[in-house]
Amino acid sequence: MFMKRISFLLFAGLLALSVTTRGEEIAEPAVNTEMQQETQGGVDFDPGAVIIGHVTDAHSWHMFDYYDKDGNEHAVAIPLPIILLNDGHLDIFMSSRFHHGHADYKGYRLVGGGMETEEIVCVDEAGNVMMDAEGKVKKPLDFSITKVAAAIMIIVALLIVLVMVAKRGYKKRENQAPRGVQSLVEMLVVFVRDSIVRPMIGETHYQKYLPYLLTLFFFIFFTNCMGLIPFFPAGANVTGNLAVTATLAVITFLITNISGNKHYWIDIFNTPGVPAWLKIFPLMPLIELVGVFTKPIVLMIRLFANMTAGHIVILGFVVIIFIISNTISMGVGAGVSIISVVFSVFISVLECLVAYIQAFVFTMLTALYIGMAVQEPHHAEA
Repeated sequence: MFMKRISFLLFAGLLALSVTTRGEEIAEPAVNTEMQQETQGGVDFDPGAVIIGHVTDAHSWHMFDYYDKDGNEHAVAIPLPIILLNDGHLDIFMSSRFHHGHADYKGYRLVGGGMETEEIVCVDEAGNVMMDAEGKVKKPLDFSITKVAAAIMIIVALLIVLVMVAKRGYKKRENQAPRGVQSLVEMLVVFVRDSIVRPMIGETHYQKYLPYLLTLFFFIFFTNCMGLIPFFPAGANVTGNLAVTATLAVITFLITNISGNKHYWIDIFNTPGVPAWLKIFPLMPLIELVGVFTKPIVLMIRLFANMTAGHIVILGFVVIIFIISNTISMGVGAGVSIISVVFSVFISVLECLVAYIQAFVFTMLTALYIGMAVQEPHHAEA
């Protein structure tokens, strides 16, 4: 029961930390990418901005674009709550007030997007970007519900519904074979318990950490799968957001090292089977201590890089169609579209496998680190 409560609180913290605060310092205010691309012939197609814009976070949930009879481009997006704290004053409104970065509201302006980080800066009544006392762009503390944060809330809600449906199935079909959603949930739970947690942690301690590891596996797996569906309420690149993977890695780091027994720490600072001069130097203790911090960093980067790379490859095949259509001809672009679609579908199917593998690897390595921290020593005492 204690680990269940800890798991709930830690993942509640994930929701809060994933609403990333825009605290980066920049020398000059960023300019909206759409404004930069205005030319006499309309809006130039920028494949880099399109791809990066889809895999990064945003203050609204972009759906699609359309052109009116005059050839003007219009974006259709689901507005999300903007929550800003500026000089002790709290402002809450919807992102639609910015009109996709084309309008200021309450002294704020949405800038960036595409290849640049989307953020909110302060402007004066004349529309000039304000500077702070240090001569840097003034920005409020941004606690907005961004696309990634909204997607996490949706995924958590879906997982709660999934588990509740399975729970109801057990009550209605007590002592009977599972079916439907109940079968799916039971299969995954038994797989994680018997193929990952038990072998890595051991029979003595595995039940204590099973709730967290199940939550971790289900969250990553369903988040990865939802990211492959290209329409609302899916499509957000949640595990391709470094803030999310970093939060998961930090949770693993804290649980591992808080759970570590005395033998775990003794093996770090007094590694058995190592020559004495390496301990005195102290080369091995330093290496082992660095390893304590590099393990969660590896978890963070592996999940982030693999999921982001998959999205970029799929989008890369899609934008090839528009690049060739704009540079050569519409006919050639139409012909290339067949090849691009085939490769996009192939990569999408491959990403379904990667979505499972990444959830498995992250959970397995987390269980391995915890198991190393709680296991009893097998070496002979000196």
